[in-house]
Amino acid sequence: MILLGIDPGSRVTGYGVIDIADKPRYVASGCIRIDGDDLAQKLARVYAGVSELIGLYRPAEFAIERVFMAKNADSALKLGQARGTAIVCAANHGIAVHEYAARQIKQAVTGNGGAEKVQVQHMVTALLSLDALPPADAADALAIALTHGYARQGLLAVVGRRSGRSGRGSRWRDFRPE
Repeated sequence: MILLGIDPGSRVTGYGVIDIADKPRYVASGCIRIDGDDLAQKLARVYAGVSELIGLYRPAEFAIERVFMAKNADSALKLGQARGTAIVCAANHGIAVHEYAARQIKQAVTGNGGAEKVQVQHMVTALLSLDALPPADAADALAIALTHGYARQGLLAVVGRRSGRSGRGSRWRDFRPE
């Protein structure tokens, strides 16, 4: 079963694709890079990028980080709009959407709900047997996909249970949707 994890942003949206048929296995990851200043065009690019990923990998399910409180209201609003755009894209493709809080994602992947980004990167690299650390946004998206995979397998409550690492190396890339 292919899962697509999305770490939304209005400038960079991370994505992570894993297969959980047997045990979590890396498929792909990277970043959708969004250029420009016009918010509507940026959101259209997020939609196009997520749509392209869905067409390319055919995920069965979609996982995304739940909204959190930010210090800057304008940044939080833009993040929420990018997040909503990605959710609508998945829904328009008929894919089930699942949401996870940042602390829950960090807890599931590192065993620490207050983990730093670099800890998430290192654990994602280890859990998926990657050759190198993925970019932070891609690592976060892979962590979101892993969290959903663990939730589907009933392992979310089993902190620290990590077995049978298997992956295909590091193949993340940037998308620049037209």
